[in-house]
Order: sequence, then structure tokens, then C-alpha cells
Amino acid sequence: MSSTELPGVEAAAAAVAPTVSAVHVASGEKLRTVSLAGLSLTVRSRPGARAGLPPALYVHGLGGSSQNWSALMPLLEDVVDGEAVDLPGFGDSPPPDDGAYSVTAHARAVIRLLDAQRRGPVHLVGNSLGGAVSTRVAAVRPDLVRTLTLVSPALPEIRVQRPAVPTGLLALPGVAALFSRLSRGMTAEQRTRGVMALCYSDPARITEDGFRHAVTEMERRLELPYFWDAMARSARGIVDAYTLGGQQGLWRQAERVLAPTLLVYGGRDKLVSYRMARRASAAFRDSRLLSLPEAGHVAMMEYPEAVAQAVRELVDDNGGS
Repeated sequence: MSSTELPGVEAAAAAVAPTVSAVHVASGEKLRTVSLAGLSLTVRSRPGARAGLPPALYVHGLGGSSQNWSALMPLLEDVVDGEAVDLPGFGDSPPPDDGAYSVTAHARAVIRLLDAQRRGPVHLVGNSLGGAVSTRVAAVRPDLVRTLTLVSPALPEIRVQRPAVPTGLLALPGVAALFSRLSRGMTAEQRTRGVMALCYSDPARITEDGFRHAVTEMERRLELPYFWDAMARSARGIVDAYTLGGQQGLWRQAERVLAPTLLVYGGRDKLVSYRMARRASAAFRDSRLLSLPEAGHVAMMEYPEAVAQAVRELVDDNGGS
């Protein structure tokens, strides 16, 4: 059994989902399914404003989806041809057949997607778990990555921030089921407010439409029988990645990244400590730092204009559009 699998759970059974409500698709976006052996990935695309723009791929964090990039993608459609992937078990992508949710497994899914579409090298953008996944992709397949942007990447910390502890606890056997039982009486709106309070520095920045779509998406996720399983296994994958040493360690892999890298850190991030910005700047050999003192964990959703400007400069300085 893989270290990222929960005992007593059959991945094949979890993959059978009931009919649930459709995911939200913003104006200008399109959804499609990419079928690979043992894997089906939903891809949200926002085509570039003109033909011939370089490709970009956006990778969300734990518990997120491709919708996390809907605020940023339109701000960059004049410089990149954008796609955002739903990682296996998240968004509209079903669980993988092998039940593997490690950082390496997620990175392998991204690599397989890029290879299948022959879209590389891409401007790769990742947040949180997606940042760890993108770091691994850039380290092991430099041919697929033109530039790398990491928004609050989930790279190993010795002193984990207190609000991040429950995420780590999800990795323990049985805890996901306990969380599910304890929160059974909570409404989707209450759950959404809790998530936003954790991820945003100032939840008041969320628009009314944005909050409504987030509640609808939370309702949809809770209908999926594999929701907590995907969360727990991916959380365990993060914990496992934090403990890996040697060449497989994420910090060691960060040192191997050749792509020019933009690091985005929020001064009020409750999940990834702002103090890690200095270590990350030293680890990535060709890096620049965007510091947003008022931002939380999802700067691309709180401050999309600032993040878009920094990404635009990175793209322009490395071949442009």
C-alpha cells in the first residue's frame, strides 16, 4: 500500500460518483476533459487574446480547483494562452484509478497532461499544494517549464503555523472521517466562510458573486463521496513530502529548478509563513520576490492585479509573447 493511501478505502469504489451539480464556468472560460490511462483531468481554459501566445498552466492548492484562477486568468489573456487543471479528486476531476495523491503523483498527472497535449514549455503557476507540485515538475522536467510562479508554495517548514495544524491532522488515519462527522451540522455557507477566513487576509474583499459561487461549489463538493478521502490523502501527501530528504526533498528540488521563478508571499498568510520567502529566494537560483504585506494564502484571488503584473513582467523578461 502506498504511504499516501488510507487503509480500508477502495479507490475504485470512491471513483463512482453520483450525479452532482455542474461546476461554475465564468464568461470566456471553457471546460474540457482530458482522458489518460487511469486518469481523467478536467481542464479550464481561457484562450489567449490572439493566436500564437505562449501557453500557461495554473495548478491549484489543497481543497481548491481550477476556479481559483478565474480572477487571474483574464488579466493575463493578452500575454499567455491560459489553462487551469483540476488535480485528480478535486474540482471536476474524478479520483485517479490508483488512488495515489502524493505530491509526486500530482506532479506526474501534470506532466502527463502537458506531454499528452504537447503544450510545453509552459509558464507554470502554482498555489500552495500546487506550488509544491509545480516545483517538482520544474525540477524533474525542465523541458516543460518556461517560467515558474509560486504563490505561497507548500514547501517544508520546521515551525508550522498554528492555523495550518488541522490540515496536517487530516493526514492521520481516521481524522478525515472525524472531521466529517463533527462538521455534519454545518451549512455549506458556514463551511465556505471558515475556509475563506483561513485563506484570505480580508474576507471582505470577496465579491458577492464570488462568495455565492464558492458556496455553490462547496455544496457540490460535499455531494461527492470521495471529497474527504481526496483531502486526507493529499494532506498526507504534503506531510510525506515535508519529511523526504535527499534528492527527493522539495528544497533540494527547488535548488535544481532552472526556470526563472517568481515567488509570491503574503504578509498575513495563515498557512504558509511569510518568513519562508527568504529561504525560497535563496533556494531558487533565478528568482524574484513579490511581497504583498496585506495578502493571505491566495494572493491571486485577493490581489489578482498585483500578481498579474508580476507574472506579466516575468513573461516579458523571458521571451515575452
